[in-house]
Amino acid sequence: MKTLDSIPTSKIERASQMVRTGVKIGGNYAKYYGKKLVNPEHSRDELNEDNAGDIYDGLKSLKGSALKVAQMLSMEKNLLPNAYVEKFSLSQFSVPPLSAPLVRKTFKKYLDKYPEELFDTFERDSINAASIGQVHKATKNGKELAVKIQYPGVAESIGSDLALVKPIAIRMFNLQGKDSDKYFKEVEHKLVEETNYILELQQSKEISSKCERIPNLEFPKYYEHLSSERIITMDWMHGKHLSEFAKTDFKSDLGNKLGQILWDFYMFQIHGLRKVHADPHPGNFLISDRETLIAIDFGCIKEVPDEFYVPYFELSKKENISNDAIFTQKLYELEILTPTDSPKELKFFKELFREMLTLFTSPFNEEVFDFGAEGFWLKIANLSQRYSTDPQIRKMNGNRGSKHFLYMNRTFFGLFNLLHDLQAKVKVNSFRKYIG
Repeated sequence: MKTLDSIPTSKIERASQMVRTGVKIGGNYAKYYGKKLVNPEHSRDELNEDNAGDIYDGLKSLKGSALKVAQMLSMEKNLLPNAYVEKFSLSQFSVPPLSAPLVRKTFKKYLDKYPEELFDTFERDSINAASIGQVHKATKNGKELAVKIQYPGVAESIGSDLALVKPIAIRMFNLQGKDSDKYFKEVEHKLVEETNYILELQQSKEISSKCERIPNLEFPKYYEHLSSERIITMDWMHGKHLSEFAKTDFKSDLGNKLGQILWDFYMFQIHGLRKVHADPHPGNFLISDRETLIAIDFGCIKEVPDEFYVPYFELSKKENISNDAIFTQKLYELEILTPTDSPKELKFFKELFREMLTLFTSPFNEEVFDFGAEGFWLKIANLSQRYSTDPQIRKMNGNRGSKHFLYMNRTFFGLFNLLHDLQAKVKVNSFRKYIG
């Protein structure tokens, strides 16, 4: 793969790249409507593929926040056309890496030494390159190490990048008015945290230490003296990415075992620690030959405050969803309903969220839940399709819910998808034995 000797870092450079991408998308639409005139039955599949490719190509040269947003969207399998999901999911693994001279320059700036001075061996070609950084393999004193290097300018360009993608997000999620700013500020806050590798190292050590009690769950060891605000050094962990493993012919017992570890890991964090690894995409998990689950990235940790945690999980109980007084009260507490809603809006959104929550919280109301069951996913797909094309929703303000929904929903959607990939049946309350 071609390497990058530089990354656009100024607002003008990055905006210019987005403008060029916009011109290509405009051309794709012109081509689509031209074909539509000739053949009214012509589908949008080709348009979606062309647009997804051009948007991804534009974002991958920018790296950073814009590409991270694409990675987040790739997890929303029921929100975007499949062409976008497939293309954007490449941001997890397949992005042009930095060239060797730029890597050496980064080491000199942040650790005051070149990599060959710090390690016994250092592979100049990265093993993988994603949205915010890339990973190189190294050795020192007989240990295999993974060295994550952040791309230049990523942290400094978060605000301007989000300004570039904000119009797309507003249109996609039907956000209206100044209230939408709370969601963008939440994303900006988390992205700033993800570019702080000193914070990531601290979070990694804390979460891995507290979750060690869960059997068959492994974490790398981190090395502070070989790390800085833009470089993290940790143990090299051997295993297959979860997405690669899911494509193999694994036995159902193993899928259930790994799924249970994953479920207990997440539920223990949420209910026991009140903070959670909020980036559950397959690139952050490995499956070892010993049939253990390895978590390797803790850049995105979401704290769950009590004022959100309590009503959020009270609404996971069937009896509260069916009790109109309690249900309505919790919707207000979670900012799904607002004091300015009209009677029509109150009725509409109560019905909408009652249907959604009944479906999405169904795993919490079973002793054992089968995430491989196609019926569950078919209902999600049908619900998403129905509401994404509902003209009434498009007319209403999409600013619904506390800002904390953003990363909590991302966490659960990502977790559910990983469990589906493993075709796992999990014991829902198994995690409780690790709390206390």
